[in-house]
Amino acid sequence: MDWYYCLHHQQVEQEDGCPNAERMGPYATETEAANALATAAVRNDAYDSDDD
Repeated sequence: MDWYYCLHHQQVEQEDGCPNAERMGPYATETEAANALATAAVRNDAYDSDDD
């Protein structure tokens, strides 16, 4: 089962939730989905600091 983080409702949901355009994922676990915004922030910081 896949998990998603809904940006509209700001909560974790399963596959049968909101449209993909309104959510992040899929994630393997509910915990990973709950941390979606933090994960994205870390990845954005790493990308922004990359000098390539």
